[in-house]
Amino acid sequence: MPKWKELKRFCDKDGWELYKDTDHYFYRKTDENGNMRWTKISKGSGEIHSKMWKEILKKQLKVTQEYFNTKI
Repeated sequence: MPKWKELKRFCDKDGWELYKDTDHYFYRKTDENGNMRWTKISKGSGEIHSKMWKEILKKQLKVTQEYFNTKI
């Protein structure tokens, strides 16, 4: 499973906007259909748990694992 820092690297490389930096990083991106996607990234250094990672990919990033891997 990826680490939180890899998720941040993905967002930075994939054109997501960092719009809030507090105890977490908050990113957003408008897709080609005009839909806004959001994700919140922990500043922790650990791995993202498997179940949570699947939810982040599906519901927040809305990308495949393969696409994610090309950006990190």
